[in-house]
Amino acid sequence: MKWTDPKSYLKKFELSEFPQPDIIQLKYPVLLCHGYGGFSMLISESPMHKSCMHLREYGIHAFAPNIVPYATIDIRAKQWADVIQILKKKYGYQKFNVVAHSMAGLDMRYAITHLEMDSEIASLTSIAAPHRGTSLAETVLTAPEAIRGKLGELADWVGENIYPSQKSDSVAAVKQLTRDYVTQVFNPETPNVEGIPYFSYSAAVGKGTKSPLNAIYKVQNQIIYQKEGINDAFVTVESAKWGTHLKTLDLSHLEQIYIQVSKERKPKVEAFWLELVMNLKENDL
Repeated sequence: MKWTDPKSYLKKFELSEFPQPDIIQLKYPVLLCHGYGGFSMLISESPMHKSCMHLREYGIHAFAPNIVPYATIDIRAKQWADVIQILKKKYGYQKFNVVAHSMAGLDMRYAITHLEMDSEIASLTSIAAPHRGTSLAETVLTAPEAIRGKLGELADWVGENIYPSQKSDSVAAVKQLTRDYVTQVFNPETPNVEGIPYFSYSAAVGKGTKSPLNAIYKVQNQIIYQKEGINDAFVTVESAKWGTHLKTLDLSHLEQIYIQVSKERKPKVEAFWLELVMNLKENDL
């Protein structure tokens, strides 16, 4: 039997002087804004709750509220603006670093440009937001009327039960995510506001990449790839780029916000969120 030096054995039990995560001191709190869809709300406090709690581990003042899951951009933007006012009144904040996932990237661009929220938003970081639309929305809208209608009714029923204070309209929201609407109507009417830093992350997994993807989303991933190119199963890399593009992630659309993340993939998601907030810190935000 090989003899082991007790000191070398005990070395692995040596205590770290500071075992907790470093405190990351940002100038402004972080508001996490979720995208289209309400089914994830059935299994979590909010779609971005896990991301929010991860940031709080670093001492960051972070919030991930819920708004109506299925509604048009203008309605959702107004609700985000109301959330900001509630948090300002409750905690005395002046501005927020907004991190917006998916459709929320369009919501918050609308809020900044059209609702005069530029004085209350210090920065906007969008994650896989369809800044040039997504062909997935067009695929949904070209489904047979009977199927589209039933899916719309189901989504609205879920939306109005989990968020009863606002009427849901899932089909109207999907129409605003098409490539034609975003590029020909929304973008020309919603220019960036000078003085606000706009950052963005894109993502690509599955077809055309070496990154894995849950089998549930392989069909839509391939359909989007055929029409637009590499994507995260919802939004393409090119559509997600806006302002200062920081990186293309090898995370699926839901993995980005800690949904359907395997044990093996979790460190990758955690590293992404740490990188995101460190960008804010480096920019004195």
